[in-house]
Amino acid sequence: MTYAFLKGHGTENDFVLLPDHDGSVHGALSAERVRALCDRRAGIGGDGVLRVIRTSVVEEVALRPSRNHPDAEWFMDYRNADGSLAEMCGNGIRVFALHLYDEGLVPADEPVRIGTRDGVKTVTREGDRFSADLGPARILGETKVSVGDRSWPAIHVDMGNPHAVVMVDDLVEAGRLYDEPSYDEGVYPDGVNIEFVLRRGMDHLAMRVHERGSGETRSCGTGACAAAVTAAGDGPGRWRVDVPGGELEVSRDEAGHVYLTGPALIVARGTTDL
Repeated sequence: MTYAFLKGHGTENDFVLLPDHDGSVHGALSAERVRALCDRRAGIGGDGVLRVIRTSVVEEVALRPSRNHPDAEWFMDYRNADGSLAEMCGNGIRVFALHLYDEGLVPADEPVRIGTRDGVKTVTREGDRFSADLGPARILGETKVSVGDRSWPAIHVDMGNPHAVVMVDDLVEAGRLYDEPSYDEGVYPDGVNIEFVLRRGMDHLAMRVHERGSGETRSCGTGACAAAVTAAGDGPGRWRVDVPGGELEVSRDEAGHVYLTGPALIVARGTTDL
C-alpha cells in the first residue's frame, strides 16, 4: 500500500504528516509504522508523526464527550518517534495548522480550533508565523533530574504533557543528551520532556531539551512554555526562548493562558509504502 505524506518543521522540530481524514488509510496507526517513518536513516525522518484526521472518527475522543467539541473538525493525532502517544506538541500544532490552511481545509482568514489529547487548542495565523493558545500551565512542585553523576532540582510543569525544567548556568551541563536523563518515574510514569534552561536576560531564555520517545530535539514548543513560566513565576509577560533550531516567543495573559508563537514550514510531500 502506498499513501501520501508531508514533511514539515517548526524551529527544526520536524514531523511526518499523514493525511488520513476519515481514518481509513492507517487504521489504528501502528507504533511500528510510526517508527519506520521517523527513522532518519531508513525512513523519512522526524521527531514524530502528525496524523491529520477528523475529530469525529477518533474513537478515543468519541469516548470522552467533554473533549469532543463540535467546532474542532480536525484532530492532531500526535505520536512520538518511538510510536508512543502524546497529549500535545506546541511546534507540531503550528505545522498542522499550516497544512490545514494550505490545503483549504479551514477558512484562510480565521483562527482554527484543533482537537488534541489535551483538549481543543486555537491557532491563529499571523503572516508566516502562528500563535497557539495552549491554555494554562500548571506548576506542580519540585522533582529531580540526573545526567550521569550530576543531579539538579527540577520544576514539574504540566503543559498538557509533562515537563521537568532544570535551570542551569551553562547549557553544556546537560552533556550530549544522547541518552535519556534519569528522573523520578513515580512522578512521571509515562515519561517526561526534560528542559535545561539558561537565563540570558529578564525576558530572554535559552534551552535544550530531551523529549520522551524522541531524544534530544532541536526545539520543543510546550517545553519553551514550561521553561518560560518556570523562570517567570506568576503573572503575565512575554519571553523570547532560543532553541537550537531557532527562536520562539512565549506569552501569558492575565487569565493565565500561555501562548506559543513561531514559524512553521512544509518542506516536502510525496508518497511512500513504509
